[in-house]
Amino acid sequence: MTVTELVAELAEYLEADAPEVSLSPAAFTSPELWEAERERVFGRSWLLVAHADELALPGASLTVVPGGRPITVSRGEDGALRARSALGPHHPAPAVEVWRGFVFVNPDPDAEPLAPHLRRTDEELGAYRLQEMTRIAGWTEEWQCNWKIAVQNAHENYHAMGLHPTTVALITPPGGAMEVRTESPWVTRLLSPFREPLAATALPLSAEQRATMYNCVVFPCSSLAAFGDSVVWISMIPLAIDRIEVRGGVVMHPSALDGQDRDALREQNEESAAVVNREDRLGMEAVQRVVVSRFAERGHLSPKEPGVTAFYRSLARALVTG
Repeated sequence: MTVTELVAELAEYLEADAPEVSLSPAAFTSPELWEAERERVFGRSWLLVAHADELALPGASLTVVPGGRPITVSRGEDGALRARSALGPHHPAPAVEVWRGFVFVNPDPDAEPLAPHLRRTDEELGAYRLQEMTRIAGWTEEWQCNWKIAVQNAHENYHAMGLHPTTVALITPPGGAMEVRTESPWVTRLLSPFREPLAATALPLSAEQRATMYNCVVFPCSSLAAFGDSVVWISMIPLAIDRIEVRGGVVMHPSALDGQDRDALREQNEESAAVVNREDRLGMEAVQRVVVSRFAERGHLSPKEPGVTAFYRSLARALVTG
């Protein structure tokens, strides 16, 4: 398929009667579509790259490479966070925004602020006191798959039965339904029930909050999910058409850390994340091998996968109308 045909296919997801099928396999392998994504998606979108604790000290820095174009975020001696492009000094500095302790970067220096799009999320997560949370674990991995394969997987829970039978599936009901609400072109909220409500936490959470996983997705590839006293964040940043860097971490409220061994807690969380990430990585890399086959075709989406359609709509807005 040509890039024109792929973009036209994406435009169908913006219609009221959007097709309940997956993208064509070519959408995950087309070099031309990848180039369009580099410019129109990753050249102008907000990416969650760290928690502020990772960049707390003057001189601290990290580098991400969205679309193969390095961006370095660092803490200055004056305490301010700044980003610079590795493409050279003639390129304007990327925008940096810190929302409730989470550090976002956008290659577009004139990008619209992200915080207004997170206003409703801010209200609904007020009881979690995100701005007071502290980093307790983190990880960086590489997966060999197209970024959209990984991101659409994160937009639905249906895969937990197959990929996570002894991990995620133990805390979520089989084929659990997901409530999807699109907040803005940047933000989508996904609500999923736990199999059993969480035990009482150190935070003043309601019964509904203890019974539900609240996942805030920031297009194109970042999200943070609230699990009682902890919040897990993750970004699936494309390095190439078939390779991504998966960055993530766990933050908790200090009130939940009293009497805890921080090193043991970090080790426990990082080990648990490694197991789940490995399950996802193996599944996504297997899908990547399938989509390059000449026999691969579009597949029907389950009624329990409305988050995938929401992701396709966001992608279409970026490529078709952005």
